Amino acid sequence: MIASVLAPLALAGCMGGADEGTVIARTADGSEHRFAVQIADTQDSRRQGLMFVTELGANEGMLFDFKEERQVAFWMQNTLIPLDMIFARSDGTIANVHANARPRDTTSIPSDGAVQFVLEIPGGRSAEIGLKAGDTLVHPRMNAGE
Repeated sequence: MIASVLAPLALAGCMGGADEGTVIARTADGSEHRFAVQIADTQDSRRQGLMFVTELGANEGMLFDFKEERQVAFWMQNTLIPLDMIFARSDGTIANVHANARPRDTTSIPSDGAVQFVLEIPGGRSAEIGLKAGDTLVHPRMNAGE
């Protein structure tokens, strides 16, 4: 698991009570699900992403921050586990969810319009918690007024 990597990052990311190492996913029914995340906000860290990771806990993931809203696309080359990709605007509103992206697939997976963030979590997890377009992600980097 990447928990050994995420735990120090979560602690290091705490600034003024805001936890950079946690994303909260809020579904339409009002339930909240917390994910321990590693942040990918540089060209190198976004390029690396979750490539070569062999296991991801149910409540672990990676949050990609592109610093501004724009059209983005991902692929799964060198990614060894299935992932759900949650594409979100700068305010945390989910634009689209791509569920169960296939490991090692080089097919482009685009956002539905301009987004600033992409949350990658274990494949199938978004369906398990009922997460879909129109729901919300909450994180200190998002402009949701939290």
